[in-house]
Amino acid sequence: MVGCWFFTSGPIALSARIERRGYCNGEAIPIYAEIENCSSRLIVPKAAIYQTVTCLANGRTKTCKQMVANVRGNHIGSGSMDTWNGKKLKIPPVTASILNCSIITVEYSLAVYAHIPGAKKLKLELPLVIGTIPYNGFGSRTASVNSQFSMDMSWLSLALPEQPEAPPNYADVVSEEEFERHTPSYSQPDDLERELGRPIFAYIQEFRFQPPPLYSEIDPHPTLTEEEQS
Repeated sequence: MVGCWFFTSGPIALSARIERRGYCNGEAIPIYAEIENCSSRLIVPKAAIYQTVTCLANGRTKTCKQMVANVRGNHIGSGSMDTWNGKKLKIPPVTASILNCSIITVEYSLAVYAHIPGAKKLKLELPLVIGTIPYNGFGSRTASVNSQFSMDMSWLSLALPEQPEAPPNYADVVSEEEFERHTPSYSQPDDLERELGRPIFAYIQEFRFQPPPLYSEIDPHPTLTEEEQS
């Protein structure tokens, strides 16, 4: 209730929740909150992440609390309400939580509050744990790896057929006319050896280790058009 003694102006209600407790650096915390202003004052909803460092040495304890990130919403007038449906609050680069140490502890909390001019702010504090391994939604790390592997390899069943098709027959692709046109006519071995003056096997040995011919996009055997044939 906002007011003092008999001069009350009405209540202010605040409710907030987050999806989980653990987050990592760089992640954004979606905040779900409802703020209802039934007072006569203008309020401003805000949210902030607080870091609390506690050191224990020589029987003494020293605590330091500071704000590391914050976000604010729109002004809420009298008799109005505002709803946060996953308002983002990004976690800055901070030290991970230290909870099991006897000399130093680092704790975090998320505070959702309503700033009320001239009155104490209405505050709701939720505990946080800042870790180093992002949450993956699975119960164990092994299950996550196996599930990711099955997802990444699932495209193989769509890309590869169950039984590969055999290559087409050469006779089905090339007609007899085209085959005869591109097939060079060779002379008899005796005639070639007589023209060359030595056995044809010697020429085969010379060209045995020669590099393949250069690739060319020009057809060495172009098809004659109707104008050239006429």
